[in-house]
Amino acid sequence: MNWDQVQGKWKQYKGNMRQKWGKLTDDDFDVINGQREVLVGKIQERYGTAKDAAENQVDEWVNSLGASGTESERAAKRASHS
Repeated sequence: MNWDQVQGKWKQYKGNMRQKWGKLTDDDFDVINGQREVLVGKIQERYGTAKDAAENQVDEWVNSLGASGTESERAAKRASHS
């Protein structure tokens, strides 16, 4: 998974992001609107972390999406292999 894919499915991933970064508000997500650097900045702001730490969190989250995907993506993969 890469950030372009996250941007393309922004609305789908917002719920997952809310679970990961619960301090981010709906308004924050509206401002972020799929922009990685804005997300990093909002994580820094809300959690008081350094930029490197916030970037690492985002990278880890994106990588975890590639490993698991959304439930609908997993279901589609299972269906295509049947």
